Amino acid sequence: MTTPVIVALDYPEAAAALELAQRLTPALCRLKVGKELFTSSGPALVEKLQHQGYEVFLDLKYHDIPATVAGAVRAAAALGVWMVNVHVSGGRRMMAAAVEAIAAVRQKPLLIGVTVLTSMSEADLLELGYGESVADRVLRLAALAAESGLDGVVCSALEVTALRRAQGPGFCLVTPGIRLAGDSAADQRRVVTPATALSLGSDYLVIGRSITAAVDPLAALQRVHQELLLTP
Repeated sequence: MTTPVIVALDYPEAAAALELAQRLTPALCRLKVGKELFTSSGPALVEKLQHQGYEVFLDLKYHDIPATVAGAVRAAAALGVWMVNVHVSGGRRMMAAAVEAIAAVRQKPLLIGVTVLTSMSEADLLELGYGESVADRVLRLAALAAESGLDGVVCSALEVTALRRAQGPGFCLVTPGIRLAGDSAADQRRVVTPATALSLGSDYLVIGRSITAAVDPLAALQRVHQELLLTP
């Protein structure tokens, strides 16, 4: 079955990530590898997860000069990842270079832009000198991502409705900050439940602690699917 669930492997080293992957199943989720885990464990970990049958979202949020980001995205594609992301704030030329770098790849990854981190609030943006609201900034950056050829953006579910209206059904919306009802929001600021995010129009849901910190991670993953009415 096709699943919208991406489980975030937010671990400092490979052993814990691989142990969790063995307790889950690729039939019900994809896996996200972020900066800390990739820095400690590298491409070898991604390959091991792929050998277990998982598709991998490489969440490194590239943000650098165009040539550097193009090379990084090309390397990610060669690694065979399913999805990779860049910071939209890197600008049009950077994003266009990333798109061009994988244009000829036979099985190219989804190339997704990061707009405003879900850990950030209106006050955080103001402190950084941005006068616009989170919602307005997300809409503006998402439009730039679409114009630059990206497949979609990472965004809070609270922006999904407006983004879907602005960009249409073909634009991929990846939503972190997902928590099961009753779970702590932790360091996220803009969070919703899986069912709410999907009903708003999110394509993919990034879920971390609600699954990874559960006593029975597979049961928690199955609960997500039951909430989404994806399984009996």
